Amino acid sequence: MRSARHILIVNGRKVQQPVFIIGAPHSGTHLLARALKRADGVHLTIGQSSVLRVIYAFARRPSIYDGRGEAAASVLRDAFGQGWRITAHGCLECVPECREAAGLGTSTGPCATERGLQLYGDASPDLAYCAEALTDAFPDARIVQFIRDGRDVVACMLRDPAVLSWFKPSFANIDSEFPNPFFGVETEEDRDIWTDLSLAAKSAMRWRGAVRLAARLRRSLPAEQLITVRYETLIERPAATAAAISTFVGVPLAPGQMRELKEAPSITAGGWRRALSADETADVEKVAGEELRRVGYALHSVR
Repeated sequence: MRSARHILIVNGRKVQQPVFIIGAPHSGTHLLARALKRADGVHLTIGQSSVLRVIYAFARRPSIYDGRGEAAASVLRDAFGQGWRITAHGCLECVPECREAAGLGTSTGPCATERGLQLYGDASPDLAYCAEALTDAFPDARIVQFIRDGRDVVACMLRDPAVLSWFKPSFANIDSEFPNPFFGVETEEDRDIWTDLSLAAKSAMRWRGAVRLAARLRRSLPAEQLITVRYETLIERPAATAAAISTFVGVPLAPGQMRELKEAPSITAGGWRRALSADETADVEKVAGEELRRVGYALHSVR
């Protein structure tokens, strides 16, 4: 059952139909976040401390809000209410990714202004893992979820120390929290094999879990509240994809930002063929082959 609607007032304005950009780590959410953050009338945050604390509490321990949907929704609303406040020096507390996306440089001013503000949104890391609580907190939310070839995702994850740090025994709480969507551990078999998996396989399990969460979210929300964006399509056809997203969120995206996607040499699809070893590719496809096929990616080889 959906939560009752609550009115959230931030910066003297009622928050209506906020936009949340979600996906597995390195699925491409940052590309849209950058374009949307620089659009007129938009205040989109990425990794505000008040929000991240709640995201990781819920993402890593879903049992704390199981059966407490309204309480969890209230906590999330409060966190975003704090994170979306516009103050003279509020952006100095933002993570580097958020400041860089806004193009702030060394500026000490805020990345958004209250005048003309139309839309609130967020694209914080790992937001996908508390999507259920998110839609309880904001029943009118609009969700943009990204899907990307899991092998490209894993290739990026393996080169990201922040992502790999979650796999340390001190962080991987798969025994105390089960099932564990954050790590993609859903069955007893998943938990039994976890310790012996390679980092590539563990990363693939996280991607697999995120894709399954995305599928469940799609089934639970109407089309006017959720749009799925394929990373490869955004790169290949940025103008058409931007137009579809603009229609969905109700705000024109900055054309210059979308054009830059094709010119960015670091953004490639299919780069896993060079980045992953044969063993790593096989590990990924063994763990997540079914999901790769289901979302439209042909397998290379399966042991």
